[in-house]
Amino acid sequence: MFRHSTRTFVVGLCALTAAAPAAPALAAPAGGAPPPAPHTIARALHTQTIADLTTAMRDSGYAYAAYGLFAAEADRQGLPAVAQLFRGTAQTELDKHLREAATLAGTVGSNAANLRQAIEGETYEHEVMYRRFAEQARQDGDLEAAKLFDEIAADEGRHRNAFRTALEVVNTGRGTIPAPPKADMVPVPAGLPKVKAARTKANLDTAMHGEGLAHAKYMLFAAHAKQTGNAALARLWEGTAEVELHEHFAGEAVLAGLVRETRENLREAVTSERHGATMLYPEFAERATAVGDSAAARFFRDTAADEARHAAAFQKALDQMG
Repeated sequence: MFRHSTRTFVVGLCALTAAAPAAPALAAPAGGAPPPAPHTIARALHTQTIADLTTAMRDSGYAYAAYGLFAAEADRQGLPAVAQLFRGTAQTELDKHLREAATLAGTVGSNAANLRQAIEGETYEHEVMYRRFAEQARQDGDLEAAKLFDEIAADEGRHRNAFRTALEVVNTGRGTIPAPPKADMVPVPAGLPKVKAARTKANLDTAMHGEGLAHAKYMLFAAHAKQTGNAALARLWEGTAEVELHEHFAGEAVLAGLVRETRENLREAVTSERHGATMLYPEFAERATAVGDSAAARFFRDTAADEARHAAAFQKALDQMG
């Protein structure tokens, strides 16, 4: 959980988090392990609860991606125990928090519904969000960021087109699911931001949260495709998810200076997890309780408790570093 991630996103990113009409049981992870037992929905959720679950998914997807990079930096510094702590917490964010939020929100639908959801999100990022971010970066003199935003905009257009083709195949039973894209793996060393403008930094933050969420959701969609016997569609989801994480998120993280020396990474994690434990999730739980969404309220309370444990573990690791 990252405290700076709770600011309101532009409307178009909501396209990536729009709930499907139904709330089916969540498919197993792409690796084949069964998901944790989800909290059960008894009725349709209040709009505010859906919005809060969306924030939870977005932040968990981002935390998974960021903690993975922090783990790699700890490995580079010869700190295997800290690396393991970051990786274990990252998996909790993805395999528990995000999955349960997605189950409650009904995020995973049919293969066709998942493709339509992704097409809407990719179209917005291709046509609007990244183009605007690129133009703003040029205006602010952050030319390297403008170039990256332009490149990602083009990628998102290709993703959109591949998903459109896949949707036609799913709907008609004719044609071939496109081959998955190949991620250009971007290394993310520790370093300071490579952009100067506050607006560019904010746009990078928005973009990284969107890419982290897209990666996580596409892996859920891949698991559903596998469960329904569509291996080619699963491969398309998985390949696209890899691009979102290891190319787009990673490239943005380099420019944002997301990864620092491990002590600083631990301090950021402590502050962020404490915010989730003491402020964000308790507030979400209170709102869900007030509108009668008891299962969601229970999820938010459980997640707050997890975040408190994460904060304590990160603080202990920081203290042990001296």
